Amino acid sequence: MTILHGLLAVTAVCVVIWTLLPLLRLDAWWVRGFEFPRVQIAVIGMATMAVYLKYVGWNETLDRVLLGALAACLVFQLVRIVPYTALYPRQVHKAVRPDPDNTIALMISNVLMSNRNAESLLQLVQARQPDVLLTVETDRWWEEQLSALEATYPHTVKHPLDNLYGMHLYSRLPLVNPQLHFLVEEGVPSIHVKVRLRSAQLVQLYCVHPAPPSPTENPSSAERDAELLLVATAQPEPVRSVVVIGDLNDVAWSATTRLFQKLSGLLDIRIGRGSYNTFHAQYPFLRWPLDHVFCSPDFTVVSLARLSDIGSDHFPIEAVLQLTPQAESWHEAPQADADERAIARKKIDKVDGDQDALQ
Repeated sequence: MTILHGLLAVTAVCVVIWTLLPLLRLDAWWVRGFEFPRVQIAVIGMATMAVYLKYVGWNETLDRVLLGALAACLVFQLVRIVPYTALYPRQVHKAVRPDPDNTIALMISNVLMSNRNAESLLQLVQARQPDVLLTVETDRWWEEQLSALEATYPHTVKHPLDNLYGMHLYSRLPLVNPQLHFLVEEGVPSIHVKVRLRSAQLVQLYCVHPAPPSPTENPSSAERDAELLLVATAQPEPVRSVVVIGDLNDVAWSATTRLFQKLSGLLDIRIGRGSYNTFHAQYPFLRWPLDHVFCSPDFTVVSLARLSDIGSDHFPIEAVLQLTPQAESWHEAPQADADERAIARKKIDKVDGDQDALQ
């Protein structure tokens, strides 16, 4: 076996392992972490297969086994990735007729707490004029800088923190019964509030930023998963229209995000439009979608955009949604089966999440 042959064989085995590991129902950060770079793993796998076939071939049994396993893993990765491309049907229809009174423009920005370039974000808000701005990782310094917005965004919820989980909400539209909750971890807030549209219709808005599974944060994904699943199981009666936004510290195609959708019945506006990768802003090859917008089936999408660099490790993202009651008949809401509900229950029970806050 030549050096090239050996390197290709080792790379093929790595691609197989990286693909199979996330299928294990383990919360360890180093397992769940392999859900993030599906595109990168697929690119490495395709390149390995191409070079393998060109320079080694598949005459030997070992080579056939490796190439077969590699091909199966590529198919699996593509099945997960393709929904987040324009090749796939859109999960949320595009708005057909303009209805400004029932439209809400949302901007989400993880500012990176150590970033001290607030002017870029302020200029972006001035240019885009969203109805609602959510910022995360905002500390006291950021709160002071963003206070300039309050002349045009008079409705606010502010909770500065210096632990990377500060959260601020600025709105042109009236906010009804704003509440700050710590669903799973002290020091990791979420904002739950109703937004009154210009038509006077109410929309339940959940703003979330759970801690990620990582060696420097939580050693497992249990806390992140439980927070998302708690929001998914909330029943915001009597409001039927729901939007969830924020930096979920999870990718759109992960098992947890898909379970979140099935439990909540919410739709992912990315599906059929593109991945709109928001992290990492400085490393093009290491990018994936971490900042999200989910909505109930009575919404349509006016526009979706990843915005310009503001000096953070995240790009801001903007979604303009339109409340369209008849759209409920156009959309097929995801649904969880009994086994999936049982999995969610175990995840929530594992961290003793604050379910009472969502009643």
